[in-house]
Amino acid sequence: MESVCNIAGVVIDGYPVTAHQVNLFNARSIIPMIIFELDVPSKEIFRRLHLEKKSEQSFPYPLHNSTQIIAVKNAKYHKNIGEIRQFYQEQHHNWYVIDGFHSKWWVWNEIIKKVQMVNKYMQTYLERIQEGKAACIDKLCITPQELISRLGEFGQFCPVSLAETNELLDCSVTDSLEFAAEFRGHYYKMSSQEKLNKFLENPELYVPPLAPHALPSADMLPKRLTLSELKSRFPKCAELQGYCPVTYRDGQQRYEALVPGNINYAAEYRNRIYICESEEKLQKFLRSPMKYWDQKLPHKLPPLREPISLTSLPLPGYLEQGIAAPLIKAMNAAGCLKPKFPFLSIRRSALVYIALHLKAFNPNSSEYTRKKYKKKMEQFVERCELITYLGAKMTRKYKEPQFRAIDFDHKLQTFLSLRNINPING
Repeated sequence: MESVCNIAGVVIDGYPVTAHQVNLFNARSIIPMIIFELDVPSKEIFRRLHLEKKSEQSFPYPLHNSTQIIAVKNAKYHKNIGEIRQFYQEQHHNWYVIDGFHSKWWVWNEIIKKVQMVNKYMQTYLERIQEGKAACIDKLCITPQELISRLGEFGQFCPVSLAETNELLDCSVTDSLEFAAEFRGHYYKMSSQEKLNKFLENPELYVPPLAPHALPSADMLPKRLTLSELKSRFPKCAELQGYCPVTYRDGQQRYEALVPGNINYAAEYRNRIYICESEEKLQKFLRSPMKYWDQKLPHKLPPLREPISLTSLPLPGYLEQGIAAPLIKAMNAAGCLKPKFPFLSIRRSALVYIALHLKAFNPNSSEYTRKKYKKKMEQFVERCELITYLGAKMTRKYKEPQFRAIDFDHKLQTFLSLRNINPING
């Protein structure tokens, strides 16, 4: 409580490290402006301790820096630090993790940078507030409770977006105060750095009485519905028979723009339920509900999409819906290769190759089965190439064996042995 501490501040080392110590701080309304956690692996801690103890005189009793005591303190620290870190990160956003594995000079420089940054935020805030201007409230250890109690006329909706585009951008989805500002004793949250800069430059344009648009009353604000909340609204039905209002409106209300919504993206507005197609469409609805809420469906609607069993389809439909893509790939490969197996017709050779290709690249088969049929397909292609090889090497006149290609006789025998042989199992 000395004046020098009140003016220059005080550094507290190794505290708080338990939940009880945090409670003691809170009971006395002590909020550290900035907290540093030196993150050092346990193995490195004991390595440094070992080097330090080499230069010390040994004692028969344990010291405060003995291996046993440090091990206990380290275990207790890791047991409690997660809860303490989470508390200060959520309540004050003033917790910084510093990599303590570096040298002390590197750690010193990193801490100085953070302290200077926080001091700059504080000084800028005090100067702007004293001049009657808007000021950013980031890095000032403002608790969520204090933020809620001092919110301005727009709550946690961005006043800049509401004034410029009449869009309801809800900033409560994030706890960060990076884009929050204070003006005339009230807090306002913006959706981006650009919006924050505009607010800081001319805050009077975005708050009453000069604000062009007022925030709608609570019952007129759109609300996202979870699945449980949507089920609790039963038997109330969704508007537009469940079609996405955003897709329909953005699609110029054409017949093709009638797309069924997904119940995971539901919203409530003016006591009505709307189902959107995707997260992007839901966010557009929540930002501009007035644009999408009051629409009428055409008299002619698309047929209902009902699941159909694949096996209940006729053969052409089954082939189209089930194996169209792999069959096209197999036929394309056959067309490029133009396989001709010895002593088989062209039609039969192509059918066998397509069958092997489908087996070799069937994603529903096991890895073993796919490898097995890939080897068979490679063998089939190799035998198909015998005709091309022999046709190029064989001459009309007889050649003595010493004048023939090295593997000519072997391939000729292989070719002749394929007569009456199953091209798959042979």
